[in-house]
Amino acid sequence: MDSEQPSFADVEYGNRRRVSKREQFLEQMEATIPWQVWIDLIEPYYYLDRPGKTGRKAKPLAMMLRMYLLQVWFNLSDEGVEDAIYDSFAMRRFLGVDFTVEHVPDATTLLHFRHLLEKHQLGQRLLAAQNDLFEREGWIMRGGTIVDATIIAAPSSTKNATGTRDPEMHQTRKGNQWYFGMKAHIGTDAGTGYVHAVTATAANVSDITEAAHLMRPDDTAGWGDAGYLGIDKREEITGDPHLAGVTWHIAARKSQLARMHPHERAIESRKAGVRAKVEHAFLIVKRDFGFTKTRYRGLAKNLHHLHVAFALANWLMRARAVALTTAAA
Repeated sequence: MDSEQPSFADVEYGNRRRVSKREQFLEQMEATIPWQVWIDLIEPYYYLDRPGKTGRKAKPLAMMLRMYLLQVWFNLSDEGVEDAIYDSFAMRRFLGVDFTVEHVPDATTLLHFRHLLEKHQLGQRLLAAQNDLFEREGWIMRGGTIVDATIIAAPSSTKNATGTRDPEMHQTRKGNQWYFGMKAHIGTDAGTGYVHAVTATAANVSDITEAAHLMRPDDTAGWGDAGYLGIDKREEITGDPHLAGVTWHIAARKSQLARMHPHERAIESRKAGVRAKVEHAFLIVKRDFGFTKTRYRGLAKNLHHLHVAFALANWLMRARAVALTTAAA
């Protein structure tokens, strides 16, 4: 995205003694994400300049996609990501903006771009395209899926235009703690931990109800925590010829572990070793990307955000795996 002729700011910045973690991350993502694949997927729906078109000239699609991904990675508002690009040279260089000839797209332009992605459900298609690429490259093992869910909090305040909380969110109790928000349900490849399916519900919906929607057509095994006990007896499982034949490896309740034979505890330990892979994706989205509280009202917009976030989490896990393999070589 950089121009061929470096500016004085580029030369000065290139002489710094230390590279920030933000810049390292952006360089890693720059080299990892298949930009043209994602651009080609969005381009048929984008606002292209045509003869006779009035109004402002459309910003390049590649620039808008990068700006939107910055928003997802750093959990920023529309205005926040615009300001951050002006403040951060690393972000400005990643975006490919040269202030001598153009300006950063404003918050309203980013808002319209995000709405376009949501309208055409392009977040889901970006995740699907990423999974198709992983499968073609042989990076997904197939055969088994780990299912799990996490709570994403939502603002409980009623200080807004409608004077109400988000009607699509709900409260639920986990242990002795009450939460208000939604749940993100994911299905991950049991061999690699890459996310291949995402759904969203209100927080009070049981994890087990979404499991059937997270399995792949060729899965022969499924893993889940104790919240999925009894899944093999549910109607949506027994009534589906494929899902009825899946072997389920569901964790026992913690209260039962102490009374188990050592051999049975060893089996539970192996189950936990497989299930642990699903936590990596949650860790990236919630800790690294900061998506611990919903930014938008309604499940649809937040589901779109989750599709994009987990697609990016897959690419980050892939980049880290390649870096570890290269370092070990």
